[in-house]
Amino acid sequence: MKATIWHNPKCGTSRKTLAILEETPGVEVQVIEYLKTPPSADKLAQLYRDAGITPQQGLRIRGTDAEERGLPQADDATVLAAMTADPILIERPLVETEKGVRLCRPQETVHQIL
Repeated sequence: MKATIWHNPKCGTSRKTLAILEETPGVEVQVIEYLKTPPSADKLAQLYRDAGITPQQGLRIRGTDAEERGLPQADDATVLAAMTADPILIERPLVETEKGVRLCRPQETVHQIL
């Protein structure tokens, strides 16, 4: 099975999720450091749709200026555009496998798609 993780190595939850993926037999992991290589707005929209959440639910509030910018109440296109322009606004980690997509907070959530 292939798994793609949109990862921030400075985030403990992201590191723990990556460790679960790497320790799971038969999982080939692709790591994308999304702060260096942000996903496109279309890719983010697809990930959130497949995870069953809205872009607003995938918005990182803590440690960002998302609230001040009014992003939690903004429309999907505005949130996605803000995330692609400033990827720190993307809550992490997002993991995609053939079984689906999850925002893995807490990290154990990743087991749902393995």
